[in-house]
Order: sequence, then C-alpha cells, then structure tokens
Amino acid sequence: MSPSGVQKERMVEEDMYVLSSTGDILFSPLAKPYPHKPPKCSDCAPLFMKAYDKRNAGAVIHSHGMESCLVTMMDPLAKEFRITHMEMIKGIQGHGYYDELVVPIIENTAQERELTESLAAAIEAYPKTTAVLVRNHGIYVWGDSWISAKTQAECYHYLFEAAIKLHQLGLDWSTPSHGPKPLLSNQSQSQTTNLSYRCIVLDIEGTTTPISFVTDVLFPYARDNVRKHLEETYDTHDTQDDIKLLRSQVEDDLQNGVANAVPVPSDEAGKQEVIAALVANVEGMIKSDRKITSLKQLQGHIWRTGFEKNELKGVVFDDVPGSLQKWHSSGIKVYIYSSGSRLAQRLLFGYSNHGDLRTYLSGFFDTTVGNKKETKSYVEISESLGVHKPSDVLFVTDVFQEAVAAKAAGLEVIISVRPGNGQLPENHGFKTVKSFSEICG
Repeated sequence: MSPSGVQKERMVEEDMYVLSSTGDILFSPLAKPYPHKPPKCSDCAPLFMKAYDKRNAGAVIHSHGMESCLVTMMDPLAKEFRITHMEMIKGIQGHGYYDELVVPIIENTAQERELTESLAAAIEAYPKTTAVLVRNHGIYVWGDSWISAKTQAECYHYLFEAAIKLHQLGLDWSTPSHGPKPLLSNQSQSQTTNLSYRCIVLDIEGTTTPISFVTDVLFPYARDNVRKHLEETYDTHDTQDDIKLLRSQVEDDLQNGVANAVPVPSDEAGKQEVIAALVANVEGMIKSDRKITSLKQLQGHIWRTGFEKNELKGVVFDDVPGSLQKWHSSGIKVYIYSSGSRLAQRLLFGYSNHGDLRTYLSGFFDTTVGNKKETKSYVEISESLGVHKPSDVLFVTDVFQEAVAAKAAGLEVIISVRPGNGQLPENHGFKTVKSFSEICG
C-alpha cells in the first residue's frame, strides 16, 4: 500500500507498506532525509481494505481526477452516476456497449477514513460496481490486478469527461440517443414534474410482443439450430462459456432428479459426444420452458446468428414504437425485464419489424437479477434504477404472478391484455390495458 503525502510517480518498491489481510502493517518503509516527510501509511488504508475484503480485489486505485469530482456536482442530489451507449463502457468489468453503467455516489467527509462505512455500504448495495464516487472528492476503483484497476480507472474518467461535455451541450448522457434534455420552460418543467412515473419496466412476451412469436418462431429456431450452432462455434469463447454454464446446470439437475437431464461427458470423450449430450439436455429444457440463465444465454447466441443472417425479425405490437417514442420524449426512462437474456432482448428490439427501437430503451434486465415471480427481483430493479421510491416505477406484464410480486415490492403495476395471452384470475385487482396508448405518462 502506498504511503501518504508523497510523489507517487517517484516511488520505488521500498517505499511501499505491506499489510496483512486484516490490515495490520507487516512492513514499513524507512525514513528518508529532509525534505522528505516521515513515512505514513495512506489514510485510505481502511477503504482499500473494504474493496479487498468485499470484492476480492487485486488492486485498488484512489483518484482525485477533476472529472470524477465534477461529475458528482452536476446533480447535487444524485446518489448515482448513470451512462449508457458509450464505447468505453466496454472497458468496465462485466459491461458492454448497450449496458447502463451505474456508479454509486457517497457524500464526502472531512477525514478520509470516515468514508469507510459509507463506501462499504455502497459496495454491498451495488454488487456489480467496480467503483464508488465520492462527491466533491474523487473515486475509488478496483480490479483483479493493477492492470485491470488502471484500465477501468482510465475508462471511468473518460466516461465522466464525456458526460460533463454532453451536459455542457444540453445533451442527456444517461439515455441511449444522448439527445437534448427535456426543455426547462415553465410549461415543460411543469409537465416533467407531473409525470406519474419516472421509469417504466416492460415485460416482452404478451406485453410488447405476441406470445406466439416467442413460442412459434424464436423457440423452434433455437431448438432446431442447437446442434448446428454448437458444431460451428464450438471453440469460440462465447460457446465455451455457454457449455460451462450448461454443464453446471445439468449437474444440479441430475442431483435434483430433474426429468430429461442426461450427463454431459468430459472433453476427453470428444466434441461430438459432448454436443450430443448438450443437445439432449437443451431440448428437454426448451420442452419444459425452463427460465434458467444457462439456456437463455445459449438461445441468445443462437438467435444472434439468426438475426444477423436475416433469418429472424423481431415482432412488436403496432402500438409499441409510438409509445416508446412518446415516453422517451417525455423524459421517462424505459427498461425491459424478461426471462430471455439481455442479448436476446437487444436483438428483438434492434431487429424489429418497426426498425431499431433500442434508441428508446435505457437498459435491460434478465433473470440474473432474480426470478420474475419473486418480490426480491423487483426490489433489486427499483434499487438499481435509483428512484426515490418504488412507486416511481411502473411495471407492465401479462403474468398475474409477476404483477403480484412487483406490487409487493412497491412498484405500480398494469397487466397487459393482448391476443393470445393467458386467462387472468377473476377479481385480480389490477388495472389492465389492451394497448400501450392507454398508459399515461
């Protein structure tokens, strides 16, 4: 760990402190003659230790970069920094271009070590983050190595600078289009303030898209192309990752006595033997309509090929594009929550029968946040969206059990009634709509 109050670029190995996993100092550097200050371990030590302890970090960087300071001042009440659709987001661990990057912001204190508990709380509350901003101060960034931490720190500062410049231009860095912010005239400000919802979260099947498209087009395409896809892409990183997830799922299924689960042989058995076992398991999973990450991830990769080859075209109801555009123009952020993978969601809306609709979408959630029929999943989503209260979020679905779970989490809920949807219980107690045009922002 580095000492405090020294010129970091002039440090050598002997200037560093060595600490144990519990924070005890095992080695201290020797004092140097004047004008050097006596050695003193960084005041950030307890904060660094939180990142090592809670994130198993290999390296932590604390920066006072101007961008990391200014970006927290643009909205003095914001508890998060959010940005999406920027290339450098790909440099942040676990994120891609289409993802929404969320960085928690904690309030500054007079003494650095006084930040320890609030930083620890932010790390706990944001399990996907690799950084925490400190308002009017700087940022803590960590990674599994010094290279990872440094690379991410550079990407974070780039994104902060981009947001600051977009802010100066009157553009919204937190939306996919980065278009102009809503006008702040008296009339527009009043309209913005009176919006019923800050965010709308949409289901896909039976809500934005006919159930028949999923069951009669997407599922059969994935089922019919499993073997071909695995054979053609077997050695790629994506497919090897898919196989790893499927192996793990099948092992769990076998232990739990799940029907149609068959053992997947080791790689030594040969490519064709492995593929045959995987195909058998995947077909069983599809037949049982299982909502599991391993299946959804593989399906997403198969569908990606189909969309890119123009063998598939996403389908949304005719009222969807206009409503998405209206909500987007009104300053309402729209998200998707589906059991399909985030990749599959982006493909459906990116290659839709009404063109690329991703411009109007601020982010995508899948079952990695939790099962759609569990209340804690919607708690996680509302906390991720950074709203003041869960009722600022409207969830639209066609599934009664999902509606119940979302309502228990405090979200506002509307049930979508579309052709081909399942029957709802009598006296279910939820507002229903047959078209998004009936939903008022």
